[in-house]
Amino acid sequence: MIDHLGPFTVFELRRYTTKAGEQASFATYFETYFPEAFQQLGALVCGHFHERGNAASFTWLRGYASMESRAVVNASFYYGPVWREHKATLNDRLVDWTNVLLLRPLGARGGVPVLPAVDPLREPDGARGLVFAHLFAVKAEALDDIARDAETIFPAPADGGRAAGLLATLDAFNNFPQHPVRTDGPHVVWLCTFEDDAALARFLPTAHAAEKALAARGWLRSPAEQVILEPARRSRLRWMPPQ
Repeated sequence: MIDHLGPFTVFELRRYTTKAGEQASFATYFETYFPEAFQQLGALVCGHFHERGNAASFTWLRGYASMESRAVVNASFYYGPVWREHKATLNDRLVDWTNVLLLRPLGARGGVPVLPAVDPLREPDGARGLVFAHLFAVKAEALDDIARDAETIFPAPADGGRAAGLLATLDAFNNFPQHPVRTDGPHVVWLCTFEDDAALARFLPTAHAAEKALAARGWLRSPAEQVILEPARRSRLRWMPPQ
């Protein structure tokens, strides 16, 4: 059982840009040293990925119990021994680390599932599947309406897919200013996991319908962004067959 790891009410969607040729090495260093370090402090690396079609990407999703714990965890980690030992190795492989959305679950069922860690014996090839992230820049006055109509606009995928979170920008003071977050919100982020490309392809008409529904109601500030995320080897957020 892993219920003791949550619940998480605050999330950061962190989209890094790596130096040319450094994507794979950054991912290897990251998942070797950091997931358990955050877990020991009460936060969680919910998933970490490469963005398909972007050879300089590293995207990860971090969860906290609250905004208060975000400040405590970040201070403990970034002033602590693990980061001090490895920060030069990681930072030397990055170009940008400031594309960060501070998020909260949108509605009672909007949280990101806490999946078990990748089992090195039962999953010897590592995490599998795909994660689809649909990012919407929405109007502030529409957030309550979007939350009210979420089940209709963002239906759970079927046939090789699974809902993985519906999040909205958290309007809160950045209590760890050493890590900037974007202030161009609000945004809504819709996450789903899929078994394979065929399952994702079956779902894409539903994703397009959600875009059209939001646009038709005048709730979008700009066109939506669709991102296909390929889980790194140890990513918790991945495709898992139904138990």
